[in-house]
Amino acid sequence: MTAFLNALGGKLAERWLALLAVPGLVYLVALATALTLGQRHWRDTGRLRERLDALAAAPGAHSAGVLAVCAVAVLAGAALTGTGAQAVGALVERVWLAGPRGPVTRWLTERRARRWRAADGAYRTALVAAGRARLGGAADADALVAEAEAGYARRNEVGLVAPRHPFWTGDRVTTPDRRVWRAYRLDLTAAWPHLWLLAPDSTRAELGTARTALSAAARLTAWGLGYLLLAVWWWPAALVGAATLTTGAVRGRTAAASFAELAEALVDLQGPDLARTLGLDCAGRLTPETGEEVTRLLSKPD
Repeated sequence: MTAFLNALGGKLAERWLALLAVPGLVYLVALATALTLGQRHWRDTGRLRERLDALAAAPGAHSAGVLAVCAVAVLAGAALTGTGAQAVGALVERVWLAGPRGPVTRWLTERRARRWRAADGAYRTALVAAGRARLGGAADADALVAEAEAGYARRNEVGLVAPRHPFWTGDRVTTPDRRVWRAYRLDLTAAWPHLWLLAPDSTRAELGTARTALSAAARLTAWGLGYLLLAVWWWPAALVGAATLTTGAVRGRTAAASFAELAEALVDLQGPDLARTLGLDCAGRLTPETGEEVTRLLSKPD
């Protein structure tokens, strides 16, 4: 038990350092640099050296007790900064996944929907033209097919289905619900806990990793916002903030896509097992008829 508790404490300390203390310390260093240099002396390293020398020459710098108190205060400040970044990251994640609940988000959703409808119309027009060219043996049939494929890719860049969220991440995470319903007539919201219990440990680990990556990307975006705030006092922080924001957004899209693909794969692979577990006849792949029956059973109608 002692060894287990020591190992657990080590893992918690390591996680605390990775998530809160180290990023918080880096941010506090950037904050101190911004307040020391300001906009007028943004690259004056000599000013930083003078400030450090003044702190080192202070009477309290030679007292072990003062140094210990300062170290504890710095670590506490780093932890509080990291906790604040976690809270902002959770808010960023909610914004990414939120639906159109206000005028701005409704406008963003409609804007994305218009883009999707335009891309879908162009794709379908190109697909019809390519089909007619193939049937008629036209010389430019291959070029028209390539144009249709390019239109399909452009439409899917906006969304695999018509957008219903203001941001791409929210649509990508909820896309499996609509695609699974369209393919199998299965309500994924009702079936998800049962599919999760049937999934092997490796599958659940992959899903958990993808979901954790999405939260980590939101936290990284929150740190980017924090560095942009420092640009009010020291403009180079805006470069760090912009790079961090971009990285967080890209990682968020990647994590959302991975989670959605894994969720659909779970339904494809475990859907028949769920039907059989519920006592339904499902010898092969899950059919819309069987999926509709599973949805009815899981919904527990009166």
